[in-house]
Amino acid sequence: VQLQASGGGLVQAGGSLSLSCTASRRIFSSNVVAWFRQAPGKEREFVAGIRWGTRRAYYADSVKDRFNIDRGDGVDIVQLRMNSLKPEDTAVYYCALGSTLDTGPSSYNFWGQGTQVTVSS
Repeated sequence: VQLQASGGGLVQAGGSLSLSCTASRRIFSSNVVAWFRQAPGKEREFVAGIRWGTRRAYYADSVKDRFNIDRGDGVDIVQLRMNSLKPEDTAVYYCALGSTLDTGPSSYNFWGQGTQVTVSS
């Protein structure tokens, strides 16, 4: 399966952006789709994930109450809505597909190409 991430850009602190992750084939109810991010010189970190079948979402503490992850109805798309953005949210954001909701990147088999999010102060 191929994942296509889109929607990144430049935004001022306090602003909002929405990212989309589109899959090339059907996402199954047992799948998990997650967003990770990687800032220069830092390790890739978990941001949010959603269980496809139950629609239950999980968030990193750093983005809880600011970001929202949801999936499409009848379409194989996952969106990440990012509000109240901070300069420390600046990173390349990646979407990933796996079968276990885990905060470790190694649990995910398929990755999108990444989209840059830059938050200016």
